[in-house]
Amino acid sequence: MLTVTLFTRKDCHLCDQVRADLQSLQEEIPHQLVELDIESDPSLLKKYLEIIPVVEAGPYSLKALFSLPELRVTLGAARDRRGHLEQLSDPEYMRRAEKARSMNGADKLSWWLSRHYLWLVFALFLLYVGLPVLAPALMKANLQVPARVIYTAYSPLCHQLGFRSIYLFGPQVFYPRAAAGIDGMASFEDVTGIPQDDLWAARQYLGSEEVGYKTALCARDVAIYAAIVGFIVIYGVTGRRIKPLHWTLWLLLGIVPIGLDGFSQLFSQVGIPGINELIPYRESTPFLRTFTGALFGFMTAWFGLPYVEESMQETRQLLAKKIRVIEHTGKK
Repeated sequence: MLTVTLFTRKDCHLCDQVRADLQSLQEEIPHQLVELDIESDPSLLKKYLEIIPVVEAGPYSLKALFSLPELRVTLGAARDRRGHLEQLSDPEYMRRAEKARSMNGADKLSWWLSRHYLWLVFALFLLYVGLPVLAPALMKANLQVPARVIYTAYSPLCHQLGFRSIYLFGPQVFYPRAAAGIDGMASFEDVTGIPQDDLWAARQYLGSEEVGYKTALCARDVAIYAAIVGFIVIYGVTGRRIKPLHWTLWLLLGIVPIGLDGFSQLFSQVGIPGINELIPYRESTPFLRTFTGALFGFMTAWFGLPYVEESMQETRQLLAKKIRVIEHTGKK
């Protein structure tokens, strides 16, 4: 039998009229009516609020306002198409029809992910940025074995240079190179005795009771992932209504600042003949490193997460309809 889906909501007089029209067509065009309350899911409410009632029958749909003759034509076209495909025994159609009658494991997983993905992503990013912050706390508690496991696990993911890291439990949060030229702040070389050019020693240095202990990710990376976590929280508590950031703003606010700060520093220090004449030697400050990292993380999440939500909304809508069809069929 033809399945007709009516998207509706409470106290919708137009929906009541369409429901009555569908009932009047039941003998002429037998169909199974499945109603979906758009208030049952924020994505349905967002998509259909301004256009209900909406009727879907096979690949055809009508949105308000439409007449009884238009409804008859749409249901008739869907019925004829269904009958034609059944006569042809089209394999693809038969496969989809069989799949529509049950929820398999993939459907159930997709349904769960589409509803809970945001907080799953939040938990993963929080864990990813939280463990590097936990490492210095473990060092402070003299739990060096689990702390070193964290440092080692993150070592392929970050340079972990001591003069570009955040320190906890010490007199300073940062110990920049002397080349950064920050007055009133002890330099990394002064507190550790490690020469400026000994990058391996700066990478291996974890800290001390007097200096504090560094995080297992550098300051820029901590800022990036903390900002992503921050945007996820904002996006969630605002009902996922934030529109995607335009790609030009993402480039201008997210990519350009971190690119200018990072690459100008890199190229000024590589020692390639002619480069240092164009780009004088510079060491970025902790503020710039953290600020540009936070900008990049926040803008990237703003650019990408709403698009993920749009995809998840489509999944929720399709599966919500399928669930209602299955429930309705089971009651027959």
